[in-house]
Amino acid sequence: MVVTACRACPRLVAWREEVAATRRAAFRDQTYWGRPVPGFGPEDARVLVVGLAPAAHGANRTGRMFTGDRSGDVLFAALHRTGWASQPLSTSAGDGMRLTGLRMTAPVHCAPPANMPTPQERTTCGAWLRRELELLGPRLRVLLVLGGFGWQALLSELPALGWSVPVPRPAFRHGGEATVVDPLGRPVTVLGCYHVSQQNTFTGRLTPDMLDAVLSRARELAGS
Repeated sequence: MVVTACRACPRLVAWREEVAATRRAAFRDQTYWGRPVPGFGPEDARVLVVGLAPAAHGANRTGRMFTGDRSGDVLFAALHRTGWASQPLSTSAGDGMRLTGLRMTAPVHCAPPANMPTPQERTTCGAWLRRELELLGPRLRVLLVLGGFGWQALLSELPALGWSVPVPRPAFRHGGEATVVDPLGRPVTVLGCYHVSQQNTFTGRLTPDMLDAVLSRARELAGS
């Protein structure tokens, strides 16, 4: 089965489909995606960005990670400034956006009510995060995690794939770095960044300069 066909979490299925049916007034003439949102970016990427979950009227509408909402506007603008993205604005799945050397995914692939997946939903969706890591394989050099939810989800899933994770697990912090070891014995850096949510960007907790610095650090660590 592919991720876009998954119906494993009844609460998430009901919510994503309700949002797609009722729609926001600004998008009432659009057809919402209303399904799990797959990862986006090249399959030979050296950097994987791990977020939280699709936004109800963002990726749940457009069908592409971080596309069509203000959080995505902030992230893609920074990706463009730091050389990862072909253009500064991501509005739809057909807008021509290309990522180079970087792929993005989420621990939960369906839009959750109030942007808050449950621990059980995170666990259930963990198989898709593991599949993403397997897809990238030994090319992967950096895991760039946006927020504490994604940080915990990622470090929880790595051991099941044969990765070595420090004990005790490193705590999330903005700009924090931890080294994990892939199944081939290669070190990979886990890099923390505050999530690009409006709560963080509107209050100045995460500024454009802070985000650019983390993305530039990812490039340095990836050796690209």
